[in-house]
Amino acid sequence: MEATEPSKSAWATPLHWLADFSDAVRRRLKPQRRLLGLALVVGVVAGLGAVAFYALSQGVMHYTLESIAGYTPEPTRGENQLFPESDTLFRPWLLLLIPAIGGLASGWLVFTMAPEAEGHGTDSVIAAYHNKQGDIRARVPIVKIFSSALTLGTGGSGGREGPIAQIGAGFGSLLGRTLRLRPADRRILVAAGMGAGISAIFRVPLTGALFAAEVLYSSPDFESEVVIPAGLASVTAYSTFGLFYGWKSMFSLPPSVVSTLTFNNPMRLLSYLALALLMVVLAMMYTRTFYGLSHMFHRLKIRPHYKPAVGAFVTGLLGVGVFIAFTHMVSAADAHRVLAVMAFGDGILQSAMELPAATEGSLVFAALLATVAVVKILTTGLTIGSGGSGGVFGPSLVIGGCAGGALGIALHHFWPALAPHPATFVLVGMAGFLAATAKTPICTLVIVAEMTGSYSLLLPTLWVCALSFLLSDDKSIYGSQVESRSLSPAHQGDYVREVLAGLSVGQFITPRGQIPVLRPGDPLSVVIQRLSSTPFYSLPVADANERLLGVVSLEEVHQASQSPDLGTWIVAADLMRGDITPLRADDRLDRALELFVENDLPALPVVDKFIDGRIVGIVKRSDVATTYLRHVHEVGDNSKKLGGNSKAG
Repeated sequence: MEATEPSKSAWATPLHWLADFSDAVRRRLKPQRRLLGLALVVGVVAGLGAVAFYALSQGVMHYTLESIAGYTPEPTRGENQLFPESDTLFRPWLLLLIPAIGGLASGWLVFTMAPEAEGHGTDSVIAAYHNKQGDIRARVPIVKIFSSALTLGTGGSGGREGPIAQIGAGFGSLLGRTLRLRPADRRILVAAGMGAGISAIFRVPLTGALFAAEVLYSSPDFESEVVIPAGLASVTAYSTFGLFYGWKSMFSLPPSVVSTLTFNNPMRLLSYLALALLMVVLAMMYTRTFYGLSHMFHRLKIRPHYKPAVGAFVTGLLGVGVFIAFTHMVSAADAHRVLAVMAFGDGILQSAMELPAATEGSLVFAALLATVAVVKILTTGLTIGSGGSGGVFGPSLVIGGCAGGALGIALHHFWPALAPHPATFVLVGMAGFLAATAKTPICTLVIVAEMTGSYSLLLPTLWVCALSFLLSDDKSIYGSQVESRSLSPAHQGDYVREVLAGLSVGQFITPRGQIPVLRPGDPLSVVIQRLSSTPFYSLPVADANERLLGVVSLEEVHQASQSPDLGTWIVAADLMRGDITPLRADDRLDRALELFVENDLPALPVVDKFIDGRIVGIVKRSDVATTYLRHVHEVGDNSKKLGGNSKAG
């Protein structure tokens, strides 16, 4: 007996720790386990969407630009070529026609099936998050993926991320509607799907998760509740895409470049300061050009179906023009690289990274990179601003990288100590330009590391991203961003919760004795009679012990009454919804409003706090909403008065 007691005592503490740990995990996961599980599903769908779009866009490109025009866009090292290289003779003049035909097909598809799919998809997702409670029509992602493949695969300038972001976000919205999630949870799934799309197509899972939380606002505000679901979705999207196309980083750095990445001279911060200033100026050009061209095309007096064809034709005209201009200045291979102003264009970034530090004629290549950066601003505005379908994230990488590379080559030529290798300016320029245009300084800090597989440039990237963000103006490439959480319609009312904390559902209950309660076997005629004799548009159904079984609403009764032949057979149990989350007397008003939205009913039953399911009364949505809005209005009036007094003072 004495031998067994120590054994029991030795096991008691570890078992106690294990039980505490298990309880802690359950408490942490219980409120979100459903949402986190759905985020994993959204990530898989976003990854499969990226797989499909990757193949579809390459297919369109192969059978149009490559097989007909003889132009094969330069790939990055991490890009899989799914089709054999074409041996068609290059015919530049076809680059005028093929993009226009692709724009025409894309325009007809978008403006016939889903006009909201025009332009860059990420901005539409941001708008849905703030203004539509995360609601995106199910057809939009499907239309977006085909229209973007037509636009970009035929030479229009844009990025891959737009359609993938809408696929992930659209599926998140669909899941939220199907499962009747709260609007707040639906918004989180939409944002997570957007981040998952970025993660998969650019192979940047950490960037995607941070992007989803950061891109919603033009200030440094974050949607903290988005980060964990978006992280799970991003990992599964990245893994799904990797199963099909491998695990290489998008860009590959040669050993000669890797050896120069170490930052060991604070004086180089001066050269990176110059890079940040250049990114700020270019960002102002990009946003103003993009929205200026968008406004011009909206005012153009032709059917919207044809506008993408006009934008794509001018894009091809600019591409052929700069190609002809450089044929007399550089080699044939480099002249083809200037066509990065069309299609995705990210292959030129790989070439700029691989350029030896000291090369004869490097200043001419710097001029080529600078030309691509400036003309890419125009072609992206023409393609997407005209109603063409694509993203603006990808072109931002090309513009920033090419401009950074041009500056790096010039600095290396005149002051080698400040710029040991131009490739570092290509990489940091990509991040700095995104920080200035998308107002996302945190996620762009890590994008360079994930795209290249090297973390050696984190310090100069942090320097440039912070300066680019701080010095840039308030104009963002994503017009649907809002300045902060407090100004987002998605969070309207969040800041009056403290005022409403003292108000509970109990103040609005109509007691059980004053409402008719239905029984499961009540025929349709009885249900109609009781609904018509009460001011409530939905009534609870209870068993003999007054326990809630479900709710019958006027809408279900109206539909049933349209079939008089079946009326004698229909009873309350056939009409009721049993998936109702009832109210409790101590629920706060903000919780009550969430349940009204979740259940989509004009009145909800209130059940006893101690006797599970026993009906104690009913509450009308209109009563709660009126009180809630009155308090919101009072808080808004008081804050305006305070603001006016402070200004006067």
